Amino acid sequence: MIRIHNSLRGEKQELKPITPGSLRMYVCGLTVYDFVHIGHARMLLVFDVVSRYLRHRGYRLTYVRNITDIDDKIIRRAAENGESIGALTERFIAAMNEDCGRLGIERPDHEPRATQYVPQIITMVAQLLAKDYAYVAANGDVMYAVARFEGYGRLSGKRLADLRAGARVEVDEAKRDPLDFVLWKHAKPGEPAWDSPWGAGRPGWHIECSAMSTALLGTHFDIHGGGMDLKFPHHENEIAQSCAASGDEFVNLWMHNGFVNVDEEKMSKSLGNFFTLREVLPVLRHPEVLRFFVLSSHYRGPINYSLEQLEQADAALGRIYTALRDLPAVAGEAGAHTARFLDSMDDDFNTPEALAVLQTLTREVNSARDAGDVARAAQLAAELRSLGGVLGLLSVEPAQWFRLAKPGVGSGSAGAAAGGGTGVSDGEIEARIAARAAARRAKNWAESDRIRDELAAAGVLLEDKPGGKTAWRRA
Repeated sequence: MIRIHNSLRGEKQELKPITPGSLRMYVCGLTVYDFVHIGHARMLLVFDVVSRYLRHRGYRLTYVRNITDIDDKIIRRAAENGESIGALTERFIAAMNEDCGRLGIERPDHEPRATQYVPQIITMVAQLLAKDYAYVAANGDVMYAVARFEGYGRLSGKRLADLRAGARVEVDEAKRDPLDFVLWKHAKPGEPAWDSPWGAGRPGWHIECSAMSTALLGTHFDIHGGGMDLKFPHHENEIAQSCAASGDEFVNLWMHNGFVNVDEEKMSKSLGNFFTLREVLPVLRHPEVLRFFVLSSHYRGPINYSLEQLEQADAALGRIYTALRDLPAVAGEAGAHTARFLDSMDDDFNTPEALAVLQTLTREVNSARDAGDVARAAQLAAELRSLGGVLGLLSVEPAQWFRLAKPGVGSGSAGAAAGGGTGVSDGEIEARIAARAAARRAKNWAESDRIRDELAAAGVLLEDKPGGKTAWRRA
């Protein structure tokens, strides 16, 4: 039985599919005007693991993650760059897909773009107008009348009276209520626009997700996810729009992942602690290090991104890969470890506990190997690989893992690379190992030691194996 914390209820609830055996999940994706940053990466990784695990448990999952490709920020950035909106969004969509590919994030089943769903958006706005949940303001915008929707604020726990008390003094005169929000923006000179019954214009941000999710998943589906920052007002507004338009329940379970802090401070451009994946990934041994770091904290809580945390993730993964080295591949069997792993993940996707199971398995692999029981060690290693794969980990061959350069995670909090790794290619290492083997055969121990020391100074560690073979890894 899978239990998920429902943000709407503030408690864990049993996952009960609307359609037995099937699940439908919508996650708010990226607004594509810049590169993916580590805050985005956490959301992408969290729901990648959620989707992987639901499928692992046998559910037929339809996963939708949208792209916002029309928005004030996009229009502003394109103007600043002197490029078309289409060129800007295509460039950053391609960059997003590249970054997700490096992180091993699986593509969703559907990846709708807001500009592809303008007809559905117009239809939903018309439904809200017909039901008197919306009105055409004096400036030509179509506004949602928040006061008309009973229960507004139930997701975020906010009350209309409190929200109004905290509203800005300079209220938009076109609004009937300071809390009303725009569904359709009237056209402004130089901005993209589509024809509608209310004149040329473009969608408001909130209505885009309501239209895309219901178009692809129906008016009532199982799970809606996104970052904690979207809980209010975006997701609150989605509920108001979607329920008012359709009269249906919209979503059963709401999931929200926590914020990312950098060295205990909230990540922001103004503080100078804002990092994109294109800055972070090149200074890691492998993208799995970032995945392991993210999964080391429960998805609902805050996570602190720092040099020390990345180093710990690299070391923890290294211990697992060390345990897997030189063991024959055998068919894995589910055992007590698998049961504990499933129990952890069934409990609101508790990845820290799931990783603890992997670390327990790692110790048992090492114990079996030390006891000379290679068959037992190989069987446990197979179970370890299988469970790691559910989380998107342990995809690298162990021998290759230790040949990956570890450039270092930078200076300060987590910035640019502190060097380019060892500077010694794989081919050069193999050639020096061959020269060392020749020296050993000639009993030239001084030369053998010199080559070992030279490689060690370059960050390459050697391990002599029985039968005269030598393995190596980068420190």
